[in-house]
Amino acid sequence: MTERSAKLNILKFVKIVSFSLLLVILAFFVAATVRTLTFDVNAGLQLAHWEKTNNIASDINQHQREELLANFRDAIRIPTVSTTETQLNTTALREFDGLLRKAFPTVFSSHLVQHEVVANYSHLFWVPGSDLALVPYMLLAHIDVVPAEERDGWEAPPFSAKEIDGFIYGRGTIDNKQSVMGILQALEYLLIRGYSPRRGFFIGLGHDEEVSGFQGAMNIVRVLKKKGVQLAFVLDEGLAVLDGVISGLQGPAALIGISEKGLATVKLSVSKAPGHSSMPPSESSIGILAGAVKRLEENPMPRLFGEGPERGTFEHLAHKFRLPLKFVMSNMWLFSPLLGRVMERRPDTNAFVRTTTAITMFNSGVKVNILPSQAEAYVNLRIHSAQSLQEVLELIQSTVGDERVKMELVDGFDPLPVSSYDETSFGFQIIKKTVLDQFPQVTVAPGICIGNTDSRHYTDLAKDIYRFAPTWFRPGDAQRFHGINERISKKNYEELVVFYFNLIQNCDIKDLPSPHSAGHEL
Repeated sequence: MTERSAKLNILKFVKIVSFSLLLVILAFFVAATVRTLTFDVNAGLQLAHWEKTNNIASDINQHQREELLANFRDAIRIPTVSTTETQLNTTALREFDGLLRKAFPTVFSSHLVQHEVVANYSHLFWVPGSDLALVPYMLLAHIDVVPAEERDGWEAPPFSAKEIDGFIYGRGTIDNKQSVMGILQALEYLLIRGYSPRRGFFIGLGHDEEVSGFQGAMNIVRVLKKKGVQLAFVLDEGLAVLDGVISGLQGPAALIGISEKGLATVKLSVSKAPGHSSMPPSESSIGILAGAVKRLEENPMPRLFGEGPERGTFEHLAHKFRLPLKFVMSNMWLFSPLLGRVMERRPDTNAFVRTTTAITMFNSGVKVNILPSQAEAYVNLRIHSAQSLQEVLELIQSTVGDERVKMELVDGFDPLPVSSYDETSFGFQIIKKTVLDQFPQVTVAPGICIGNTDSRHYTDLAKDIYRFAPTWFRPGDAQRFHGINERISKKNYEELVVFYFNLIQNCDIKDLPSPHSAGHEL
C-alpha cells in the first residue's frame, strides 16, 4: 500500500511538472508570437513632427552631373597609396591637394569656410553656424587608398577611373574617395546656392587611414582639442546599403555602424638551438609553433552573438523578414544562441559571432638543410564588443598552453564604445531621416564595423560616432573592398553627393521631435 502510494505520488508529481512545463512553453510561444506580430523598433520617429526647415532642393543639372563625375574621376586617377606608416605616396598626396583646390573653388574661397592643412597632407575644414548654442558635428573621410596592381585581375587599370557599363572602376571608388569628394562637392553646391549653416560643422580628411591614421586623424584631433571642441556626433566611413546581401530580408537595408570591433596583433615565437637537418630533434621550432597555431585555429574564441550591438541589427530588421525567420529575428532574447550557431558556419557572418582569429604571417628557416633556431607567427584578431583586449590575450595564452611559445602583443585596442541609436539619439536619427527621405524603400538599422576607421581616434571629442555612407553593395561587392575591381556606379556617386547635401541641411534643426507625435512621416 505504501509502495503504491509512493508511485502514485511520483506519477502525480511528474504530471504536475509536465503540465507546468507545458504551460511555460505555451506562455513563451504566445509571448514570442505576440512580439513577432507587433515588434517594429523602427517605428521610432517615423510619425513624429519634424521641425520645418527651408532646405535647398538638391536638383543636379546635366552640367553639374558631368562636373561632379569629372572631379571624381580625377580623384581616382591620383594614386594616393599608403603601404606602411613610413611608405606614403607623398607626391600623389600633394597632387591631390591641388585637385581639391581646383575642383572646389568656392569651398576654398568662401568667407564661411576656414581651412587648414594638418600634418602636411590632411585637411581640416570648419564651417561656423549662425546659432552658437548648437553643438557642431563632424564629417570624416580619408584620402589614401591601399595598393592595387592591374596584374591581380582588374578589368580596368586600378587608377584609370575607366567606365564600364555605367560603373567607374578604380581604387578608392568605395574606400573612401567617394566620401571625400562627395562631402566637398555637396558643400560646394550648397555654398554656390547661398547656404549658410545654422549648426556649425567640421570636415576632416585624413591622409593615412589605411595605415592607422597616426599622422592624419590623430593630429586633426590634437588641433580640435587645443580649440576645446566637443562634437554632437561624428560620421565616418564604415557600413553601407546592402541590397540582396542579407538572406531572407525583403528589400535593401542601410546599416549605420554604431561601433567597431577591437584589434589585436599578436606575435608568437619559438626559439631553439640551430642544428643540421640530418640529426633533427623530436620537435623543431617550426613544429612547436605549428602546433600552437593549429590549437588556435581548432579552438576559436567563444561564441558571443547577441551579447553585443549586433542584436540591435536583427531586431531593427525583424519586421522585414518572412516567417519563420521573422519569428526568430523578433525574439532574439530567445533565439540568439541558435542564430549564432547558424551564422558561425560562414566566414562573413562568423565575424559577427565572436572575436575572429586569423594567422596572417608565418616565418622561419633560411636553408633547406638547417634546423632554424627561430620560428614566428603573427595572429590578427578582431575583438567582439562583449570582450576586452586583456580577455583575448588570456584566452590565447591558455589555448596555446605551451611555455616554449612566447607571446608578444604587437598592437591592440579594445572594441570601440557603442554609440546611441534610440529615439533620442540626434546623430543616428538625422542620418536615418536623410537616408529614408532619399531611399524610402530602405530599412535602417544599427550595425557593427568589423574593420577599423579613423573615427576611433575621435572618442574624446564625441560620445556618438557613426560609420556609414550610402554606397550600395550587392552580392559580391563586399569582395571588391580592398580587392580587385573596386567600383561604384555613376548613379550611386551622384546619390552620395545628394545625401551629404541633404544631411548638412537636416543637421540644422535644434532638437529632435518627440517620438510618436503626429505629423511628418520619414
